[in-house]
Amino acid sequence: MSDQIKADKTLDIKGQVCPYTFVRSKLAIEKMSLGEVLEIITDHRPASENVPKSMENEGQKVLKIEQTAEKEWRILVRKDREKKK
Repeated sequence: MSDQIKADKTLDIKGQVCPYTFVRSKLAIEKMSLGEVLEIITDHRPASENVPKSMENEGQKVLKIEQTAEKEWRILVRKDREKKK
């Protein structure tokens, strides 16, 4: 497939609920370089909506949100901004 986006790092947060899903995602992306892509795997429906919203609020670029199973989502986020000082 040509639309496959290559993730630089994968964060599996299945079994975790908000707000921990966003906290873990935020900490993971802070350790990455600008332009790198974080793949987040979650099985918590609210996280599939809240994590992308929160990432965009932090200035990151949400590239894709897809449901990969009945209760599993894959979120791809590109680091577009360094942590605010």
